Amino acid sequence: MVISLNTTTGRGASLVPYPSMLDVPHELVEHVGWLIYARRRELNSPWRKLGCFKQALLVLAHLRRNETFAQVGAGFGVSEATAWRYVDETLEVLAAWAPGLREVLLGLGEGDFVILDGTLIGTDRVAADEPYYSMKHRKHGVNVQVIATPDGTPLWLSRALPGRTHDLTAARAHGIVQACLTRQILILADRAYQGPGATVRTPYYHHSIQPLHYQQFNRDHARLRAPGERAFAQLKSWRILRRARCSTNRLSRTVQAIHTLLTCDYSG
Repeated sequence: MVISLNTTTGRGASLVPYPSMLDVPHELVEHVGWLIYARRRELNSPWRKLGCFKQALLVLAHLRRNETFAQVGAGFGVSEATAWRYVDETLEVLAAWAPGLREVLLGLGEGDFVILDGTLIGTDRVAADEPYYSMKHRKHGVNVQVIATPDGTPLWLSRALPGRTHDLTAARAHGIVQACLTRQILILADRAYQGPGATVRTPYYHHSIQPLHYQQFNRDHARLRAPGERAFAQLKSWRILRRARCSTNRLSRTVQAIHTLLTCDYSG
């Protein structure tokens, strides 16, 4: 692929394309390309300046590297506006394939457990955007709830809520607690989720002054939850989710699109 380097001269800024590698499987690019092809056929607009594969590569470069539309557009020989349209169209296609919460839970049996945690996706916001300011993280962003399997594989990602939303409030708003209770699926979570009962299990407070079996419970709980960090590592490997430049209104669709990329089966 070719991406662009932003250089500054005495006359202003310019974009110079240069060759680079994108660390995603070739099969994933092809899979996204086929989804784009199906959308073009649906819209009866088969001709574009970039083919389906190149459009998929442009979008994945934007999501993976968090480059601006001007940068990826220059790298692929299209305008900034065209790059924006390509990305917007592809995100809509990918988000439509993201599995729902109850759909992913159907694959689990009674007595299984999942790991639940929340993450903040940083955004470029100003001080006036109070709902998006997280006191916990001391920055603006959106709250996304992540459900992972016991080995740390991302299973489900929620839509984005304002950054000041408490994790337990977010879990209830998304219906996670009730959905897992209905399926009798155990939820392992941190202390931020303490209080809902149901099938949610959190560590004990003040475990050092509690009976020994409380301390052992906390150690076992931490050991079982530890693989959940792998889900965040996979999520944040898409650098657009480290610090997003887009409007917070569009972040839910971006998260759902990446959800599809993380969970889709493109081996066939």
